[in-house]
Amino acid sequence: MIPKRVIKKQRVFVVILSVLILTTAIISAGIGYSSLSFDRLIPTLFGQGTFKEEFVLFSIRLPRIIITLLAGMALALSGAILQGITRNDLADPGIIGINSGAGVAISLFFLYSPIEPGSFVYMLPFMAFIGALLTAFFIYILSYNRKAGLQPVRLVLVGIGFSMALSGLMIVIISSTEREKVDFISKWLAGNIWGSDWPFILALLPWLVVLIPFTLYKANKLNILGLSQPVAIGVGMSLEKERIVLLLAAVALAASAVSVTGGIAFIGLMAPHIAKAIVGPRHQLFVPVAILIGGWLLLFADTIGRNVVEPNGIPAGIMVALIGAPYFMYLLLKK
Repeated sequence: MIPKRVIKKQRVFVVILSVLILTTAIISAGIGYSSLSFDRLIPTLFGQGTFKEEFVLFSIRLPRIIITLLAGMALALSGAILQGITRNDLADPGIIGINSGAGVAISLFFLYSPIEPGSFVYMLPFMAFIGALLTAFFIYILSYNRKAGLQPVRLVLVGIGFSMALSGLMIVIISSTEREKVDFISKWLAGNIWGSDWPFILALLPWLVVLIPFTLYKANKLNILGLSQPVAIGVGMSLEKERIVLLLAAVALAASAVSVTGGIAFIGLMAPHIAKAIVGPRHQLFVPVAILIGGWLLLFADTIGRNVVEPNGIPAGIMVALIGAPYFMYLLLKK
């Protein structure tokens, strides 16, 4: 039984984070290389703006805001699942190599695919999922011990090794390609929000619509997986089956996000930790909070990054890493 005061606390923070996201989105929509005054945002949103104002808001700012928000949510949820199934607070799709696996698949698809431009956007998440899934499979196999089960520390170490190896492979792949394609993959590696258009939202949104309710449905399973392995087996759980199903969900969320945002790490590490510190370790409570924190973190990082240096700014992945890398070191020393 969850105490009422904890549920009330969760609801309060959900409201606070929703207001924070809305405020950051309004600021993000109003500032940038082509400024849009805040008093013109509402009229423009309802079709009463000039051609320039409507173009800036609907073609440039609004799609990018929604993409960063959705991608941050997906990465945060992926991190929460990975930390639950591995019982490792350092698990994150960017750190343990899943994002890099998706990146290699995207690079190969982008360089050598004969797919028509119209369907290219919608194929990206699927290709990223295949690359991330293969990477996750090998990491899981190398981290698994028949007697002890999945070993959390080994998983992080193997994952970091895969991440470095696959990032190096991406550089080898692009070393002999055209300049334009090299630029695209370089931006992807830096975590530049490149898929900032409405079709990319439609490509990303279905994954979240399906997998957020699925994860909340599996919240009790994640709570049990967070306990020791004997306890999980003792309550009658099919341990490996649940881990594999939830791992597929985490991989799909991470792959769909990075397919349109580039290689962004640390969101999946930080958001669940902050949420747990606020409302406790039960997945029913902290997962919704972590999702909102992840969305806000990436939106905030992108808003700051693209306005620090004009006109191109600093990629959101670099801005997140500036915050996330010290946090990762802190957790590594603490754990």
